Amino acid sequence: EAKIDMTQIDAFAATSGPGLASSLMIGASIAKGLAIGFGKPYLAINHLEGHLLSPFFGHGEVRRNVSIVVSGGHTMSIFVRGLADYQLIGRTVDDAAGEAFDKVAKMLGLAYPGGPEIENHASGGDAARFDLPRSMLDSDNFSFSGLKTAVRYLLPKLHGDFLADLCASFQQAVVDVLVRKTIAAAKKYGVDLVTMSGGVSCNQELRRQLADACGREGLEFKSAEPWLCTDNAAMIAFAALLRLQAGFEAKVTEEIDPNLALT
Repeated sequence: EAKIDMTQIDAFAATSGPGLASSLMIGASIAKGLAIGFGKPYLAINHLEGHLLSPFFGHGEVRRNVSIVVSGGHTMSIFVRGLADYQLIGRTVDDAAGEAFDKVAKMLGLAYPGGPEIENHASGGDAARFDLPRSMLDSDNFSFSGLKTAVRYLLPKLHGDFLADLCASFQQAVVDVLVRKTIAAAKKYGVDLVTMSGGVSCNQELRRQLADACGREGLEFKSAEPWLCTDNAAMIAFAALLRLQAGFEAKVTEEIDPNLALT
């Protein structure tokens, strides 16, 4: 589709972790083989760094920022000083935000993945109808297990038409936590840019409310394009391009790590 041949490739890259070992091994093995066969550099890319850098897709400079990565498997805030210079601020101590969306959607009998389903029903609901918990608001870390449990205990008490209102109330509880903690982190680390990525960042209400909050605080806001938010190869290639241009190179002997950390 790109109408190029292998001789025009400058380097090969693959995700080295975190993720399923079998999938990581297949991708890394193929990329390493191609790198050796064509005498090109090989770059091992952290899956989370791919998300983290995706708001800068198409731009060469990675500016100093506070980034929030929200997906089915991860919810974390990171202080980004520049390419490959990251400091973890906070992470979930239990369920990730996307995981909470999926589990609550399952309780409600909605399809998988649950995020888009809840968002769709929430658009016609009253987010103030149900008073759901916002956990650990004064901590850098995140927790969504209590919110999920609150929905589970509330459901048997509900009758009639409640689906849209419950979806809206649940979604707003998640958004409130993410927005409040992200703005607090941006102030704490003295940045003028906030970025967001990961599958949950496709949620339009989260995008709108975080963008509005950033605007009120005089902060610039960048979010990955929706097609770059869910897991994809383009963000890994982009991270590899930035690292290649900066002089980074991995050894083909570098092993995969299903539990690879960002920092």
